[in-house]
Amino acid sequence: MELQQIKGLKPGATLRLVEEPYSPRSARAHLARVQDLLRAAGPHDALRDGRSPSILNTLTHTLSTDAPPAGHSSKALKRAASNSKTESTNQETPPPEYILPGATERPPLATLVPTDPLSEVPSCLLDLSLSCWNPPPGPRKLQGDFLYLSVQTREGRQCDITSCPRGFFLNRSTTEVFDPRPAPSTPVCHCLTDLLSQISPEFKQSLTTLRNRNQRPSEEALAAPYRVLSWLGPASATRSHRNTHSNPLAMQEHIIPETPDWNEELQAARGLPQKTLEERLQRDRAIQQVNSAFVWAATQGAETVIDGCVDPINSSLDDMAFLWSGVFLSQGGAAGTHLGGERGKRAAQRLELRAVQAYSQLEVDLQGLHTLPTAVVDYRGVRLSAQGLAPGLQGSEAGAPRGLLYGYAAGPLENPHRRKLLELLAQAAKGLSLQRHAVIGPAGHHVPLFTSVDAQGLLGADGRYYVLDVFRTMPADANYQRAEEEEKKGEEEEEGNGEGKAEEAAVTSDPKEPHRFPHGLCRLRPELVKAFLQHKNSQFTQRVRERMEENGGVEECVKPGDPRGAEAVRGACRDVGSISDVIFEMRLNPNVFTLGVEFPSSESAAIQLQKRLLREAGSFILTHQIPALLEDCLHCQEMPIDGAALCRVLHDKGINLRYLGQLTTAISQSEDRDRLRHITRLAYCEIVLRSARRVFNNFLQAVEVSSLSSAVSHFLCCLLVPHHGAASAGEEPKKRSRRRGRGGGGASDSMAWSVLSGNELWNLIGQDAKMTYGLTEGLGTTVDHLVEHYGAQKMSILREFCLKTGIQLRLRDYTLDNRNKAPIGPDDVYNILPVVKHLTMTCQDASVMFRAAQVYLQKGQLDRAYEQLKEASYLFGRVCDDLHPEACSCLSLLAKAAYLQGRPTEARSVQLRVVVISERVLGFDHPDTIKQYALLAVYVFAGGETALAQRCLYRARLLMLLVHGEDHPYIATLDSSLGLVLQGPQSIQYLQNALKINSFFRGAMDVKTALNHHLLAQRMCVVGDYRGAMTHEREAHIVFQNKCGEDHPQTKCSAEFLKAITQQAVRVERSLRQGGAELSDFAMPEPLAPSTDTTLEQLALVNGILKTSYSDKMLQMREKLKEKALEEAAETRPAAPDTANQKQAVEQQTTDEREGETTPTNGAAQEMTSDIAENHETDTPSPENNGNSQLTTTADTDSPILNGNCSASDTDEEGGATRNGDQSKLTNGEVSPTVTGNQSDDAAVKVNGESESHEEDDSNDEAGTTVTKSGPKVGVSMVTDALSEISMSNGADSTMTTNGAVATALPDSE
Repeated sequence: MELQQIKGLKPGATLRLVEEPYSPRSARAHLARVQDLLRAAGPHDALRDGRSPSILNTLTHTLSTDAPPAGHSSKALKRAASNSKTESTNQETPPPEYILPGATERPPLATLVPTDPLSEVPSCLLDLSLSCWNPPPGPRKLQGDFLYLSVQTREGRQCDITSCPRGFFLNRSTTEVFDPRPAPSTPVCHCLTDLLSQISPEFKQSLTTLRNRNQRPSEEALAAPYRVLSWLGPASATRSHRNTHSNPLAMQEHIIPETPDWNEELQAARGLPQKTLEERLQRDRAIQQVNSAFVWAATQGAETVIDGCVDPINSSLDDMAFLWSGVFLSQGGAAGTHLGGERGKRAAQRLELRAVQAYSQLEVDLQGLHTLPTAVVDYRGVRLSAQGLAPGLQGSEAGAPRGLLYGYAAGPLENPHRRKLLELLAQAAKGLSLQRHAVIGPAGHHVPLFTSVDAQGLLGADGRYYVLDVFRTMPADANYQRAEEEEKKGEEEEEGNGEGKAEEAAVTSDPKEPHRFPHGLCRLRPELVKAFLQHKNSQFTQRVRERMEENGGVEECVKPGDPRGAEAVRGACRDVGSISDVIFEMRLNPNVFTLGVEFPSSESAAIQLQKRLLREAGSFILTHQIPALLEDCLHCQEMPIDGAALCRVLHDKGINLRYLGQLTTAISQSEDRDRLRHITRLAYCEIVLRSARRVFNNFLQAVEVSSLSSAVSHFLCCLLVPHHGAASAGEEPKKRSRRRGRGGGGASDSMAWSVLSGNELWNLIGQDAKMTYGLTEGLGTTVDHLVEHYGAQKMSILREFCLKTGIQLRLRDYTLDNRNKAPIGPDDVYNILPVVKHLTMTCQDASVMFRAAQVYLQKGQLDRAYEQLKEASYLFGRVCDDLHPEACSCLSLLAKAAYLQGRPTEARSVQLRVVVISERVLGFDHPDTIKQYALLAVYVFAGGETALAQRCLYRARLLMLLVHGEDHPYIATLDSSLGLVLQGPQSIQYLQNALKINSFFRGAMDVKTALNHHLLAQRMCVVGDYRGAMTHEREAHIVFQNKCGEDHPQTKCSAEFLKAITQQAVRVERSLRQGGAELSDFAMPEPLAPSTDTTLEQLALVNGILKTSYSDKMLQMREKLKEKALEEAAETRPAAPDTANQKQAVEQQTTDEREGETTPTNGAAQEMTSDIAENHETDTPSPENNGNSQLTTTADTDSPILNGNCSASDTDEEGGATRNGDQSKLTNGEVSPTVTGNQSDDAAVKVNGESESHEEDDSNDEAGTTVTKSGPKVGVSMVTDALSEISMSNGADSTMTTNGAVATALPDSE
């Protein structure tokens, strides 16, 4: 209600604020608010909780002072940007010595998590807790006492405070005497902080400082949905451990916690309506929140169970099950035990999670089939499977079966519920490419199946259909399937000799037989099935064409009524193994190669066909996927930085990690194995770390809780210190035990873990690697073998092992090469954290728009891609508050699109958010975080913040040295960027190292290597080394000549630049011989001096924001687009007199471009597309889209990426007169003379899921997109932060209906 709506309120009336009395609930809520205020998060709180911290704010202070987050006004943004530029210009610092190229000093670990005094939280009180006299006795409760609080101020005063309906007052109680009467001369304050300010002057001062503290951005303040582990903890294990505000003062103390039904909550969220966009967003957000809460509960439950605080709910010692907070926790059951013991159980848990994820991704088209919420938690060497409780079985009519409707043991049933479930399973099988088949059941009847024999389908008491036990959903890997006779023999040996001897037999088997594996649950990945089916489809198309050509030609066979065409299709179906004779349809049977499964004799032919297909799929991994991966790595299309990144690359190709041994073999047999040495390094380290983790899991089972830190530190020393002995590991724990008074009997049993030595550990690692990966050589017997032969870093190995096992170490420097003293002690082990694998929930609408934007970028339609990215980022924010890996990728691509559209300020603002999100949802040292720092350096450098750009690149190179080392192709990108933003000898030093790395990994004839030669030639011209510049530019010219041809503008510009260098060198040499001026007195000619705009374009090229191109087809398309632009300008001239200047500008730009082909420029053909489009074939936009003058990947641009002296038309900030200057032509291969007015002004602001569409002027569509440059900044467009978050322009790409739904119109090629 507004004040003017109050009856009787007249002007001049006096308003008096009345303090409302407290109730017990509101008093506790007030205490909780005060508690949250005093418990403000500090920079190292995330480390204490085991979460990945955000470093950007503490490193640069940009988020709090320089650049306000999205949502601030444009004036504040401009003011902050100007302040940051002024500060950063005066604070340029040289790079630290430990990140210089070739530095032998290792970066200190303390630099990974720098401290920031400005962000430290001031301490207000020494203690705030419930008093020992709490709760109030009956007489005092009747007089209004709610709570008694105990406070210890920073002055050392101990006070007791009473909470009552009127507020808070100081009472007379002490630690020895209870006296609840009010203290003399003490007022009753309605707010607790007012009373504390009167009691303690230091509290008043600290509270004022705390309130004036810079607010953290929303991306940093919001709680992440899932915990991302940090392998480093605080520098001190005991400092600041006491939490002065941790006692339960809030209202939760008197609330009886209810056990949540996680399955019901998840299914209720999935069952929400989704007809409109707003409904779908609310549904996706609800699913995200439920899954996040379930994962947190599962994590806490696993810690509680393994710590021994929960009793099992069953009496089985082999398969104990637990129930905690509505989460059912178990170690896997007997499902995987008979398929490989403990490793079989772990594999079954992992495969169950993967299969549930696959069924969950089908829910858009398959709403009636449900799965349980699932997660897998590894903690202290134990793996627990966490699931929501399955609903009870629903009964039905008399005589009808109860509950179980589908499965191997369900029996012959026939009722409507079963038929409905079979329909749902049939639809799911189609989506998963699984074949319908029949097996012989226990009673000898035929059981039709759409899944593996283990799966069960039931009708729950909630009326929903569920599918359970789906761990063998995907087809078997034929490369790792033993024959049935061998399986039976292996089972007999296992029963007779035990599991240990069976594993020993597997170890001593022939390593060349890949089917020997420790467990029998080797299944294909979904990515491999998809790639294999696409491969078979290509084979089918080829076979149809070949058969038609054999029978008279394709044109004759495709005529209507010609039977030869149908016969060719049927023959091709038989050749490739299609389950249909008339169309290509490929399905795989998940029960083939499953031990103990019998198929009817009528399906023997189909089973043989399925065995053939699965063997072909297994061969497809070895003959196609692994070579394709190596080819991508060879051309630097894939550049994994750590072991986790290598695993993601392998999984994207559908390659299981058990093929790491085959990967190393393929690399060793390749002629380019030296150029793939970084992949070899990662593969061998990953093999060692995974084998060491399995040994570590068994190692921890025999360790007492009191010795965990000592045992973990000893294991790490055995792993990282060659020949680490067993005796030195046990002395310190025994001394500590005697100091604690626990020495004596039983010490030898509790210290059994200390007998492990380094040699024994590496022997166990070698055995596991041989049994799992088939490696018989290459690992060595110590960690020094990895360091000396493959260039691995011990610190990188330590980091990845800690991340895999959940170990958190104290933040300090570790001397891992010290063999005389253990480098890691018990006090260095800060914590052991659970490692959780969980389901990934996505925002469907945002993902669709994100993929559509990627398609538009591939087609070069930058404006459409930008609008789609704005839509997608808004939707991601509605669902997950941007704290999601896919949202991070979307925002990163949005920053690139904004930068290419001439909006560097917006790109900077968005990229700042991207870095914070990446640090929080991926990790502060994640490989993607490193790349986001490099991109941020480009955007802030475009705004003139050179010092901040340098610090971002220092940070990226520091992380790169820690995670991998200097011997990696991505180091060349960072060093090239540093060479461009630095000045003097250090610039040349970084560029020389980048050239060295690119020459090795990419080859001497690669365009990136040629660009490095040119950058180095430019810098050498700056310092006056013209002879060296000539040498490098000559190498660049040779590469451009071979790759692009003689007539390509890039080659011509390189030749002219080389000519200019030669002429300047001759002038200098002649003058010196004639006794003229000194070398330093010569002014460098303007064509040789790189401008700021040139440096920006080179930075964009180096970091992949712009793409170089040397395609003749693109050159031809550029000329066609120029002609079309002239035609359109001529057509619009009579109708719009205002466009005369546009036509004149177009003619002028065409003249400038033609002159640029013969003038000494640095113009290299470049495409402006994102990293997504690097490996895709470019398409030509349709004629109706050409009118929009969108950026196309088929158009070459002549831009001054080399010298920056090409003359082109430009538009000033007001959009007025044009001028000649150093320009980049970024619209359809040419410079457009105007800036589209709909870039920011015509954006429709969207509120609550609905938007208001503005009509766009046709002239704006025809004007196209430009990137203009004024001074040191790129672009003239400025959009407010509010628009950057919620604005969405709806044109031909998407239509916003009245109910909030978005209908996306994608091109036919999508």
